[in-house]
Amino acid sequence: MTTTLRPSEPLQQSADGGRSRTYDICVNSRRVGSVHVATDPAFGAASGLIERLRVEEPDRGRGRGTVAALASEEVLRSWGCGEVQVSVPADAEAALRLARSLGYTERSRNMAKELPAAPPALPEGFAHRPVTEPEFEEWSARSRAAFAQSWIDRGVPEEQALAKAEDGRRRFLPQGLATPGVTVVVGLRDGRVVGHLWVGRMERDPGAGTAFVFEVEVVEGERGKGYGRALMLLAEHMALDAGERLVALHVFANNTPAIRLYESLGYRTTCINSAKPLL
Repeated sequence: MTTTLRPSEPLQQSADGGRSRTYDICVNSRRVGSVHVATDPAFGAASGLIERLRVEEPDRGRGRGTVAALASEEVLRSWGCGEVQVSVPADAEAALRLARSLGYTERSRNMAKELPAAPPALPEGFAHRPVTEPEFEEWSARSRAAFAQSWIDRGVPEEQALAKAEDGRRRFLPQGLATPGVTVVVGLRDGRVVGHLWVGRMERDPGAGTAFVFEVEVVEGERGKGYGRALMLLAEHMALDAGERLVALHVFANNTPAIRLYESLGYRTTCINSAKPLL
C-alpha cells in the first residue's frame, strides 16, 4: 500500500511570501488522515511548520504518520525552507517518539499552571512598581536584542531570529505600555531594581486565552537571590487580578535552572517544540 499526500485546498499565499496548505493523508487514494503544512510567519518563509498531523484510529501504528511527516518535509523543501518545526503535546507519547525518530531535536517547551483561588505570599521586603516610559524603552530594546540572540545561539540564522523578535513585539506589544492587557513592572528590593516582569494574555484558541508570562528577567548581579521566584509569584498575583485561573509561559529546552524553578512552582510541560534542518 502507498501512503501519499493529496491537497485538500488550494495553496494559500500571503503578500510577504508565506505559504500554507492542508493535505489529506491517503493510502491508495483512501483518506486516512490530514496534515497542515505552512511557512512560519514569525521566522519567515525559510522556516516551515508541520501542524495538526492526524491519522485516523484504524490506520494508526502502520507507519502512515511517518510517511506523511516525511512527505510534508518534501513539500517544505520545494517551498525553499531550510528547517522544519513541530510542536507536540507533552502527553502525546507516540507523536513524540515519531519526532525523535525523524531527527527532530527539542528546542523549547511550553508550560502552564492552574492557579489557586488565593494569591501566594510574596517574599518579605520584595516590592514592585510599573516601569516608567524611559525604563520601558531601555528594557524593550535590550529584551528584543536578547531574545533574538537566544535564537541565534540555538542555530537560527540572524535574519530569522531578528524577524522572530520583531514579530513578537508587533503581536504582543503593538502599543507599547498602552497595549491592552499588558503589564510590565520592575521588581524592587530596598528601593533598587532587581528584575523585570512582562505579563499579558495569549490566545490558545479563538475566544480562549490565558495569562502568559512573556518575560521574567533578574538583573545581572542580583541573580541567585530568589528574585526570579519572587517575580514568578508576582505573575500569579497579576494573573488572578486579571481574572485568569491559568498562567502559561515558554522556556528554552537548555535553560535548566528556569525549568527547575517553574517545576518547583507547580508548572507542568504542555507542549514540546522541536526542529530539524532540511538538508
